[in-house]
Amino acid sequence: MEVVSHSSTTILHRFGYKDSRFSTASSLLPQSCTYRGLNPHCFTHKRAVLRNSTNSAQSRYSCVPRKDGGVSWNYFKPKGELNRTYSNNKVCNQNRLPRYIVVRSELAETGYPDASYPLSEHKLSSKIRGICFYVVTAFTAIFLFLLMLVVHPFVLLFDQYRRKAQHFIAKIWATLTVTPFIKIKYEGLDNLPPPDIPAVYVSNHQSFLDIYTLLTLGRSFKFISKTSIFLYPIIGWAMFLLGVIPLKRMDSRSQLDCLKRCMDLTKKGASVFFFPEGTRSKDGKLGAFKKGAFSVAAKTKVPVVPITLKGTGKIMPAGMEGILNLGSVEVVIHEPIEGSDPEELCNKARKTIADELNHQ
Repeated sequence: MEVVSHSSTTILHRFGYKDSRFSTASSLLPQSCTYRGLNPHCFTHKRAVLRNSTNSAQSRYSCVPRKDGGVSWNYFKPKGELNRTYSNNKVCNQNRLPRYIVVRSELAETGYPDASYPLSEHKLSSKIRGICFYVVTAFTAIFLFLLMLVVHPFVLLFDQYRRKAQHFIAKIWATLTVTPFIKIKYEGLDNLPPPDIPAVYVSNHQSFLDIYTLLTLGRSFKFISKTSIFLYPIIGWAMFLLGVIPLKRMDSRSQLDCLKRCMDLTKKGASVFFFPEGTRSKDGKLGAFKKGAFSVAAKTKVPVVPITLKGTGKIMPAGMEGILNLGSVEVVIHEPIEGSDPEELCNKARKTIADELNHQ
């Protein structure tokens, strides 16, 4: 930017500037520097003419007001942060978007292009449905938990490891909670082993709804859960009565103890359930499987039962447990897999579940 003045030479000689540098830059002295409020003390009787110039001396000098003996005058100094700050702010303001637009655009791109389900906007009806879902599950859990407390002494005496009575109550709780909101379709129920035969069940993990859906099968398998969830009122206490196995994810010793307890339970006739991915999938894609579950099956010589869950991630996506979208869930029970090689069992189970997910 170049500031041009017609009376700049007279002003320079009046105040005694003899430097040749000022004679060459005399045409740059501003008559009015009130543009954008940069200098309100400069001369205001003429408007400055602003012109773009790649060779402009304005890139090296700026007008700074001073007072001497009551007379306002100007001197030149190398340009620093004054105009640079203005130009930077101008560029930033031009490129700046409203915050809600940026956030919304980032959320829209959260899902992968080839994800199994896209992330949609949260509708008010989905949030209301989610609130109703938790009201129903809490109301039913309170009464059924009292029933679990009553029967628990008898369970410890006659069925300490399988705890069929407790799991039957859990099935009632899950069914009463899910039925008003979600329709569940089952496929391959004939592939489920008899209740008295221990097995290692594995499944993909997409949503918090997976636990409710699996409990409706009515099989007394032991889930593995984070230790922090056991502190939740009612739900955590019910998990303790069901015999759910606690796990500290970042503790290797806790992981070894968990696997040992799973092997002890299967040897004593109980079944265990694993989510081999280790966590819920946020984009619907099947993650890598960990071999812990298949090591338990190989060492105890029990079958591995792969289960594919479809639709839970769309209804209640991971990380969005406060909403409940409309939709249905499909549970596919595959034929049991047997073997003595944990890696081979892992590959077969993952391929079976992945092929089924690709068909949806």
